[in-house]
Amino acid sequence: MYPRPQWLLLTWLAASVVTLEARAQSITQPRPPNVIVILADDLGYADLSCYGARLIKTPRLDRMAAEGVRFTDFYAAANVCTPSRAALLTGCYPKRVGLAEVAPKGDAKSGRVLYANSPYGLNPDEVTIAELLKSRGYATGMVGKWHLGDAKPFLPTKQGFDSYFGIPYSNDMKPLVYMRAEAIIEQKVVQREITSLYTDESIKFIRANAAKPFFLYLAHNMPHTPIAATERFKGKSAGGLYGDTVEELDDSIGRLLDLLAELKIDEHTLVLFTSDNGPWHIRGEHGGSATPLRAGKGTTYEGGMRVPCVARWPGKIPPGTVCREMVTMMDVMPTVAKFAGASAPADRKIDGKDIADLMLAKPGATSPHEAFSYYSGNRLNAVRSGQWKLKLQTTLQEETEYGKVENPQTPIEPKLFNLLVDPGEQKSVLKDHPDVVKRLTELADAARKELGDERTGATGANVRPVGEVPAR
Repeated sequence: MYPRPQWLLLTWLAASVVTLEARAQSITQPRPPNVIVILADDLGYADLSCYGARLIKTPRLDRMAAEGVRFTDFYAAANVCTPSRAALLTGCYPKRVGLAEVAPKGDAKSGRVLYANSPYGLNPDEVTIAELLKSRGYATGMVGKWHLGDAKPFLPTKQGFDSYFGIPYSNDMKPLVYMRAEAIIEQKVVQREITSLYTDESIKFIRANAAKPFFLYLAHNMPHTPIAATERFKGKSAGGLYGDTVEELDDSIGRLLDLLAELKIDEHTLVLFTSDNGPWHIRGEHGGSATPLRAGKGTTYEGGMRVPCVARWPGKIPPGTVCREMVTMMDVMPTVAKFAGASAPADRKIDGKDIADLMLAKPGATSPHEAFSYYSGNRLNAVRSGQWKLKLQTTLQEETEYGKVENPQTPIEPKLFNLLVDPGEQKSVLKDHPDVVKRLTELADAARKELGDERTGATGANVRPVGEVPAR
């Protein structure tokens, strides 16, 4: 037994060592960043003023881009809602996880998107961003449009999210309901209130979890039709009701950014904003724009899948950065995982790549992708590598923006576009570059072998099953 003074000294020394070790660890292993991913629905490439919108004013997103990075060649992994969201959360091509397009089952309507009471959904065996961050001690919350299956096994709370509030599918689907966690809480949804309600819920989540790392996935239903805006914004935009709707979204994002500053967690938070696919042109003035890109939602032209994306992380992302490298929505998962000190799952194929160096504007950083495959449903329609995009032979129906046409099976011949000088895909240079066509054709064949292609009958060597429950 030590004499009391000596024992007290040893106790103090031991406590001091523990404290110093803890401090050293906190210096070498800083708290991982909060992450907020905001997804708009059917927002076009040219619907933000920082991307060229002339009639729609988006000052908060413009400021966010000025304070962070704006991507010029950021691709959704699909041209419609459901598969794109699956790609964002899993880091995989929708074809790989079985959600590019599903066959009808029972009385349930199915196809490239899921409907209410669908027997399909994101397979719970898949690993989502939320699950990765939850394993690192993050609080995880989801607000908004889910659209990855409304059966209980597929809901956000079964896919890594601690909490959920929102509409489980698109705002034009019936029955239109609000859910909290796994229960329907409201069967009367007022369209003009959706954006503000989602923003209020997001603010509550951030305030409740500001003292620890958190991940918020905010998926707005707007500006998917039917579009609507509150009285404060209605009639205010030169871009009509569509502009009103987008400008209210912009204000919503501003409210979240202001909250981060108020809570003094601004520099600890990565905020990323993007859209699930291009604008729905067939909705006329209730749809957006992709100028100068060609076409929109439902197609594999650039306007259908190249979308706006801005990211902000004060002190980490240099302000005013513009990234012109090809990146994809699938890259969000492995990149966010890296920032959080997690790793993408090693027991399965993940298509997304770590784009941290591009996001943080590291000198010499280039796209980690040799190629990007443009799938429409289960069919491979095009492949891009560098500045070149090879459009494979398709049909008139496949090139029509989510609508019906006469003679739908009329073949559309292959084309080669140089996206560096022709982002609007106006002039095919296929006959001028046989070597490029050969290389991209080989990349397309590799994609078919890996993921499959309904057009050619290729099944895909490394695809996984969609989640499925008995028909309801």
